Amino acid sequence: MKIHEYQGRQLLASFGIPVPAGTVVESIEQAAATYKQVAAESGSDLVVVKAQVHAGGRGKAGFVKLVRSAKEAEDAARFMLTHRMVSVQTGPEGLEVTKLLFAAGVDIADRAPGGTALQSGVSSPSKEEFYLAVTTDRTTRRNVLIASREGGVDIETVAHDRPDAIIKEPLHPLMGLQPHQARRVAFELGFKGSQINQAAKIMASLAKLFEAKDCTLAEINPLIITPGTAKNPDGQVLAIDAKFSFDDNATFRHKDIQAMFDPTEENPAELRAQRFGLSYIALDGNIGCLVNGAGLAMATMDIVKLHGGSPANFLDVGGSATEEAVTEAFSIILSDHNVKGVMVNIFGGIMRCDVIAAGIINAATKHKNPDGSTGFKVPLVVRLEGTNVEAGRKLLADAKSSLPTLQPATDLTDAAMKVCKAVG
Repeated sequence: MKIHEYQGRQLLASFGIPVPAGTVVESIEQAAATYKQVAAESGSDLVVVKAQVHAGGRGKAGFVKLVRSAKEAEDAARFMLTHRMVSVQTGPEGLEVTKLLFAAGVDIADRAPGGTALQSGVSSPSKEEFYLAVTTDRTTRRNVLIASREGGVDIETVAHDRPDAIIKEPLHPLMGLQPHQARRVAFELGFKGSQINQAAKIMASLAKLFEAKDCTLAEINPLIITPGTAKNPDGQVLAIDAKFSFDDNATFRHKDIQAMFDPTEENPAELRAQRFGLSYIALDGNIGCLVNGAGLAMATMDIVKLHGGSPANFLDVGGSATEEAVTEAFSIILSDHNVKGVMVNIFGGIMRCDVIAAGIINAATKHKNPDGSTGFKVPLVVRLEGTNVEAGRKLLADAKSSLPTLQPATDLTDAAMKVCKAVG
């Protein structure tokens, strides 16, 4: 599960991590008044407007804008709320924007002497911007603090091009991030004076938040330093962007996190699948896959690719799916207009092959096509093995008249070759 940036800021603040004040806007009509409110509260006419979507690359896509008047704020809101955001993380179809964050603008200190520069939403190597995150290192099977001076940019690019710019500090499985570890990382990042304790405190709080809320990722990018003043010559360390992901299997323990879920940011078919206990992830191919077991589903997708096809989805019906769930699985697969063929790959252990066969027949009977007819219009290749396999095959053979596109397969390779050939 993911949440929006404004919700991430709320979480950071609840754990004592300093963030600029902000307000959420959902309509163009709210923009001018919200700008005036945020500007008055911050004492500055600089306000940043950010689209709230579950994808990165907003600044480069033009969906992070600095405004200095109510008119500019309204124009920014109109643009973002009436255009889909397209970035490298969204694909060409882009994402609809329904929420905007209006936040106080922040001055960011230069790394080299010579003044300050206003936050632009696009990282500059001359500014005091850092990357900070806690996640799980699957190689060592430990949680790890990741930090870099290269903040405000894609950390994956930094890790690939300049791996020496990434600092990794493993967390103790029981005691978490220790104070001496946080201070050492702060020194390595180049923090000075009172900045060291500020940064170390933020690292410790982020690590506690990660564990307390069962996160899979807790990220601040960028973490910045404001220009020094007479009262505070070292400046203030602030978090001005946040990204969180949570373990879906643990959200039942966190009612506050569940309340942050935004279904409009999710694929409707994936939400529909969840209601029936199905694991479904939409892809961009044209061969629908219905499989029982996550490992078998991955192998099925691999062999489809091996024989020149392109999977349209990952769909695991699980080991104890009902006939109703199987029927729903087919309905979800065929709701994707890109699907030109379907491959069923079932190994009957707990799942009985005759249940799957009955589900296929039921789906063919109930599924309605755009022209009003019922049944499958696309090639359907079925491979069944395991419990009650002969009963399942007999059910399919008896229903052949209602399933004219059905092609039985003898094994996994045979099924992949047949479905790939059928869709061309």
